[in-house]
Amino acid sequence: MDLIHSYFPQVLMALGIVLLIIEIAVFGFSTFLLFFMGLGVFFTGLSMQFNLLEANIHNAIWLGGVLTCIFALILWRPLKHLQNKPVDKEHQRTDFAQITFVLTDDVNSSSDTVLHAYSGINWKVRSQQPLSKGQTVSVVKQDVGVLWVESVD
Repeated sequence: MDLIHSYFPQVLMALGIVLLIIEIAVFGFSTFLLFFMGLGVFFTGLSMQFNLLEANIHNAIWLGGVLTCIFALILWRPLKHLQNKPVDKEHQRTDFAQITFVLTDDVNSSSDTVLHAYSGINWKVRSQQPLSKGQTVSVVKQDVGVLWVESVD
């Protein structure tokens, strides 16, 4: 116990870093509570290290709580904005984008006769523009049970 009292500011800074690591590594930065607490505890230890504040448990609790609230008020909105960034689903690359094959029959936007077996599933093949049998095509989009293709040529 004497060791903790002797190195109290360093213990607080280490605890703050551990809280930040847990927030980022374990929770994937999905909750911000440990992040704010980690920052508050770290900066409390830092202020005690530079003798801006007397190193005792009462000051640590009060300043840690106040700094946690201040960091939460300042950083909540920007971090929430980063977390809720919209994802452009139209230009996302998937494993399907690498598939090319030769059509076994004519295909259009409503055809259900042409099937392509991929990953143990028979997918219906459709295209926005009419394509002929024998053309080499690549997958540009997928829906439930449907591969949308375009001509490679």
